Amino acid sequence: MENFFTNPQIHEYSMKKLIFKFQYNYFSLMNKYLTSLLFVFLLFSCSMAQQKYSTSNKKAIALFEEGLESPRKNIDPRTGRPDYESGIVLIKKAIEKDPTFWEAQVAVAELYEESGKIDEAISHYEKAIEINPQHSLSGSTYFYLAYLKYYKGAYSDCIQNLRTFMQYKSANQDFLLKAKEMLSSAEFAQKAMENPVQFNPVNVGPGINSADPEYFPTITVDGKTLLFTRRIDDNRVPGPIKEQEDFYVSYLSDKNIWTKAEPMPQNINTINNEGAPTIAADGRTLIFVACPDHTGVDYGSNRKGKGSCDLFITQKIGKRWLDPSNLNGGINTFAWETQPSLSSDGKTIYFIRGSKNKAGNHDSDIYSATLQDDGNWSKATRLPELINTPYEETSVLIHPDGRTLYFASKGHVGLGGSDLFLSRMDELGNWTKPINLGYPINTHHDENSLLVNPDGEIAFFASNREGGYGDLDIYYFEMPEHLRPIKTLYFDGIVFDAQNKSPLAGKFQLIDLKTGKEIVRSEADKVNGEFIVSLPVDREYALNVSYPGYHFFSQNFNMISTEGLESIHMDVPLFPIVSSTPVVLNNVFFDLNKASLRPESFIELNKLKEFLLQNSTVKIEVSGHTDTRGEEKENLLLSENRAKSVLDYLVSQGIPSNRITSKGYGESQPVIKDVEISKLSSEKEKEKAHQKNRRTEYKVIK
Repeated sequence: MENFFTNPQIHEYSMKKLIFKFQYNYFSLMNKYLTSLLFVFLLFSCSMAQQKYSTSNKKAIALFEEGLESPRKNIDPRTGRPDYESGIVLIKKAIEKDPTFWEAQVAVAELYEESGKIDEAISHYEKAIEINPQHSLSGSTYFYLAYLKYYKGAYSDCIQNLRTFMQYKSANQDFLLKAKEMLSSAEFAQKAMENPVQFNPVNVGPGINSADPEYFPTITVDGKTLLFTRRIDDNRVPGPIKEQEDFYVSYLSDKNIWTKAEPMPQNINTINNEGAPTIAADGRTLIFVACPDHTGVDYGSNRKGKGSCDLFITQKIGKRWLDPSNLNGGINTFAWETQPSLSSDGKTIYFIRGSKNKAGNHDSDIYSATLQDDGNWSKATRLPELINTPYEETSVLIHPDGRTLYFASKGHVGLGGSDLFLSRMDELGNWTKPINLGYPINTHHDENSLLVNPDGEIAFFASNREGGYGDLDIYYFEMPEHLRPIKTLYFDGIVFDAQNKSPLAGKFQLIDLKTGKEIVRSEADKVNGEFIVSLPVDREYALNVSYPGYHFFSQNFNMISTEGLESIHMDVPLFPIVSSTPVVLNNVFFDLNKASLRPESFIELNKLKEFLLQNSTVKIEVSGHTDTRGEEKENLLLSENRAKSVLDYLVSQGIPSNRITSKGYGESQPVIKDVEISKLSSEKEKEKAHQKNRRTEYKVIK
């Protein structure tokens, strides 16, 4: 993704130019700050005092030495940055006096490199080698040239220079280690470019993109609401740079076009920077990054932080967003936290934590934390070294499948800068070896902050490539199949009173019937009763919904055969406890023609147990029902035994036997009569009708 950028302001510090992914070790080894330039030629022989320059031109030598000193003597008082340009001007004058002065060629290359002018630096390193291929006893110039070629994506030239450098017997041993790492990446990059993956980015359009920079998109599980960061001009911002970052939101119309983006409300957007959002599956919880202003303490709108950039959380009730608060628990620290990604069940958050290492360079890793039963987040833990490296990990995304992690890193074998990778969680909960997403998704530029749609087919990113609407724009592309996550569908519905139709903020639970593992536990919207969750396909699920004063609701559904299916909708009517309407226990299962409970039934029966414990005066009748197939007497006996099995289980769990009765009705009370079943067109529909008749129910009798 050529010319991909991330937001430099969101990290509190200004983004330094990327030289290459080994920059930390390189700079600590070389001490490339300007004072060290006086000693760079020690690599060639001994000390400057004993060194005879390759030129005898005294004027060239004087200009050269003055040029080495000039940046150190001319420090910008605002930034503390040396004036590299002054040194470049003087040393280039030295080169004019003697173009074969290779020491000056190397020095000006160093200064150009520090100034971020990589093409000029390459040109002068090449000139120094051309003048005297053996000028360095350690071959270090070949090493410097190699990493700049790597940075520019000239992998063949990089490999050639590395191999030349590695032949030097006096080569710096630390440089040799870095050279081997770089050679691996350059060889990988060369092969990746020879075998590109499918990549055809498309601009998402003027509803979202503008002349301002747009980036950091996040999307709801239904794929219909896109929230992103836009950097805008704002005269309210103190200081010389009158810009700040706000959130905007756009909705996908019926015509598959994104509507004109509108800013989030003022209690979310402030004159400070807000960025890197992650939105919960239901679109009702938003976690984002906020950084303090120049005072270091004001996060905007009376928000309190712990120092540097912190994660904040807000929730949506109906159509109103609450005031954000600092994310509780062990997540925020005095270091900076950024790039949050919330799992679809809302129980795990992944994020980037950054700090300065001992060498004074910025370091950042991926951390995760889990939501505890008391509503607080656990202490964050660093992901294993298989994921995190000694270099920077700069963004992270956990897909709604809960198993696929996309992240950006400068430390794994790649094409240069930050590359995008994926790792999948295995059945034991361990992360697999990261896979590079390949070229041209990854390039020698920085790639970062990938967003993969819940269905896994589409991915979003930001780029300032030609043909956009201005600065950074948001694009999408079709994700290559081998890089896709597990497909997920969204499951939505409304919880309401079955009698008066008023919405209820029912608590719901979704369970994998095969494993018994809870996949989602959440609550419907307090105002409209709506809920929406993301679920991986190829599983069967049990849904349980409860609300105080009401019978609980249960249902099961199959997501194994989902061809052509995008979502599942289910209305959830809850009946008041005073109602004697029978409640079907849809997740109670028996073996064929037997009364023994299958293990997956216990989840639902425990819900019924909780209901009885919470409503201690309620008495119920458990009833068994069959379809009309088979002998009537046998069906009656089977239904009685099945109802009795449920009663026995509840009593074994501590419910007094005088609160429960059981009765078998056999085939006498069908939900769908045989005459109606006979009119159904397919055998599949008929079997579903028979299944509805085979059921276990309970009803309140007092």
